Amino acid sequence: MRKYLKQIGTILWKDLLVEFRTRERLITMGAFVVLVAILFNYATDWVRVSPEDIASGLIWMTIMFAGLLGVGRTFHLEAENGAFQGILLSPVPKDAIFLAKALANFVFLYIVALLVVAVFMFFFGLEVGSNFGMLTIVIGLGVLAFVALGTLFTAVSTGTRMGDTLLPVLIFPLLAPVVIYGTTATSQFLAGRPVTEAEGSIRMLAAFVLMAFFLGWWLFRFVVED
Repeated sequence: MRKYLKQIGTILWKDLLVEFRTRERLITMGAFVVLVAILFNYATDWVRVSPEDIASGLIWMTIMFAGLLGVGRTFHLEAENGAFQGILLSPVPKDAIFLAKALANFVFLYIVALLVVAVFMFFFGLEVGSNFGMLTIVIGLGVLAFVALGTLFTAVSTGTRMGDTLLPVLIFPLLAPVVIYGTTATSQFLAGRPVTEAEGSIRMLAAFVLMAFFLGWWLFRFVVED
């Protein structure tokens, strides 16, 4: 078990180190988030629409699209340089590679997701109050589900002729539970309702995270072997 965790930690640290040295993914995703928030802010008629009514959907939509910009970066870089094939040939279990890649993607996307919340709170004048901690947990659960599926299907699409075009087609239908339960819980927190009203959505979201990680952990070895 200790060796297994060390293998995960080694690959995770490598991916984090490569990204934080260049910061290309964070800069690209962060710029996208800010631009989207500005566009929605000026494109919405606030006389007819209340910010709380649409903010939750816009927040999750922005997180999903921002995630697509960065979830496959490490795979593509390693595939271009032949490094990914070297990792697969190393004596590291394929499921350990999946967990390391997924956790690295989680770190980057969660940072961006928190930026999404902050930017929309600023431009839309949203107030979360005492529910901010629970909101970050809900966002974290949604991001975990996204990176679990995103890491798996990025491995599927990498090396194909369709490449990045194939990824949204594969992943978006499966993210429906994340959008539904994440948006429901977020809208309740933005409306100032107690946490108890969002417990059902949070539990369903957590269950989906466990299922997504189990499927990714189990299927990844078959995907990369093919």
